[in-house]
Amino acid sequence: MMLGSVLNPINSTIISVALVPIGKALGAPASQTAWLVSALYLATSLGQPVVGRLIDIFGPRRLFLLSTGLVGVAGVVGTLAPNVGVLIAARVLLGFGTCAGYPAAMALLRSEAERTGRDSPGGVLTALAVANQTIAVVGPLLGGLLIAAGGWRATFVLNVPLSVAAVLLGLRRLPKSAGTGEAPQRGRLATQLDLLGMGLFAAMLVSLLLFLMNLHLRNWYLLVIAVVVGAAFAARELRAVTPFIDLRVLGGNTPLLTTYGRALVAYVVAYAFLYGFSQWTEEGYGLTPFRAGLAQIPMFLVAIGVSLISGRKGLRGKLLLGAAGQIVACLVMLTLTGKSPLWTLLVLALIFGVPQGLNNLALQNSVYFQADPERIASSAGLLRTFAYVGSMIASSATAASFGQRADTGGMHQLAWVMLGAGVLYLLLTVFDRTLGRATATDAQAAK
Repeated sequence: MMLGSVLNPINSTIISVALVPIGKALGAPASQTAWLVSALYLATSLGQPVVGRLIDIFGPRRLFLLSTGLVGVAGVVGTLAPNVGVLIAARVLLGFGTCAGYPAAMALLRSEAERTGRDSPGGVLTALAVANQTIAVVGPLLGGLLIAAGGWRATFVLNVPLSVAAVLLGLRRLPKSAGTGEAPQRGRLATQLDLLGMGLFAAMLVSLLLFLMNLHLRNWYLLVIAVVVGAAFAARELRAVTPFIDLRVLGGNTPLLTTYGRALVAYVVAYAFLYGFSQWTEEGYGLTPFRAGLAQIPMFLVAIGVSLISGRKGLRGKLLLGAAGQIVACLVMLTLTGKSPLWTLLVLALIFGVPQGLNNLALQNSVYFQADPERIASSAGLLRTFAYVGSMIASSATAASFGQRADTGGMHQLAWVMLGAGVLYLLLTVFDRTLGRATATDAQAAK
C-alpha cells in the first residue's frame, strides 16, 4: 500500500529541482517546463476518481498491477526523451500510472476493517500519510542527488525499479477479491461503469484544467465549455442508476464537500511552495539542485515528527494548526530576497514542515470517516483530484509569477497568492461546524 501510494508524490516532487536542469539541457524556458508539472496533474486529476471507481467495482488488485506497470513504461520513455514534447508525454503516462496506488490503499483499509469488524485504522492511516509526506518532502533532496549523480534523466530512471517492485509485491500480497462494493453484472458492465458520466467528467475536468494552466482572457471559451459540460455531467449523474459520482449522496454530505474544498486551497499553498520556491532557490538565490533539495531537509524532519505525534489526535486541531503554519510561512516568504542569509531559508522550511505534516493526514482521515464505505476508493480519488486542481492553480500561478526567470519579485508575487489561499483554508476550517462531530468519530475510532 505504501509503495503504490508514494509513486505519485515522488514523481510530483522530484521534478521540482529538475525543472531548471531540464530547461537548460533542452532549451526550454520556465513557462514551457511548467507543463512537465501540469501534464502529470492533468492526467492524475482525471484518472484518480475513474480508477477509484473501477477499484470500487473490480477490487484493487488488477487496477493496481496495470497502473504500476505503466509507471515503468513511462520511466523508460522519459529516460529516452529527445525533447520536451516527449518528456511531457512521459509525464502524462506517469500521471495515469500512479492513479491506482492511493485509492487501492484506501479500499484495502476499508475492506479489511469490514472483514475484521475493527474500524480502527488510525495507526495505518498515519503510516500511509507519513509515507506520502516523507516522499513528498524528501523528493527534492532525492532529485538533487540523482541529478548530481546521473543528470536529470536519472529522475525518470528511478521509476523503473519502483514499478517492478510494486508489481511484484502486488502479485504476491494483494488479495484476489472481486471488489469492495457492488460487483458488475454480466451484460450490464457499461451501465455499472457509467461510461457516459466518465466521459463528461473527463471533458469538464480537462477544459477546466487547461484554462487554469494558462489563465488569460483569450481562453474564456475553455471555462464556458467546462461550465456547460459540467451541467450536462450533473444532469446525467442525477438520472443514472449507478452513477460514476453519486451527486445525490455527495450533495448531501456537506462535511465531505468541505474537506474537498480545503484540499484544493491547501494544495495551492503546498505546491506553489514546492515548485515555485524550489525554482527561486536555484535561479533567484543561486543554489545548485542538490543544495536546493538539501535546504528542504528541515521540512522533511518536522513533517514526519508532526505526523507521528498528531496521528491519533482530533481533526480540528490539526487543521487549525496547519492553516496557521501556512499563513506564517507565506509571511516569511515575503521577507526573503536573493541576499537573505541561508539560515532564513532553513527557518522557512521548518515552518512549512508543520502544515506539511498536519494537513495531508487530517484530510485523509476526514475522507475515510466521511465517505460512503462502498465508494471509498472513488472518494479517495476525488480527494486527490481536488488536490491536483489546487496544484494546477499553483502551477499556473508559478508560471504567471516567474515568466522567463524565477526572480525574487516573482517569488513575492507568488507568496501573495499563497497567502490568500492560506487565509481561505483557515476560514473554511474555523466556520466548519461539522468538524466537532468528525473529531468525535475520529477519536472513537482511534480507541
